[in-house]
Amino acid sequence: MVPAPDEDSDENLREVRELTPNACPGVQSLDQFGTKWRLRILYNLFDGSHRFNELKRASGASSYTLSRVLESLEDDGIVDRRVEEGPPVETHYSLTEKGAALEPVFDAIDEWNAEWVGEASEQPTGAPDV
Repeated sequence: MVPAPDEDSDENLREVRELTPNACPGVQSLDQFGTKWRLRILYNLFDGSHRFNELKRASGASSYTLSRVLESLEDDGIVDRRVEEGPPVETHYSLTEKGAALEPVFDAIDEWNAEWVGEASEQPTGAPDV
């Protein structure tokens, strides 16, 4: 079965990990945070704790995808989930120490993107003007 475009690809990465247990450390690291939805959610959590619906709006993920990704990030020790009882029940998500340690990695990717991808996107594509 092919996952829906909105569906998280964490399962695919886990399959890759199982099929290539001797993968280099870089591949193993990307398995921790390297999917589209994980990246979006982590990026939003760098500025502090957020509730589920805040993350849903900010990331654009469906409820199903967001809950699966958050659960997976929690299982990996990257995200912490805190429930506050009372009407209404509030669930807050924040980065653990392990998750917060990814911020310099994101900064480095931003710098690389600005230098290499940003430069490439400014060049004409050769496509005709419409």
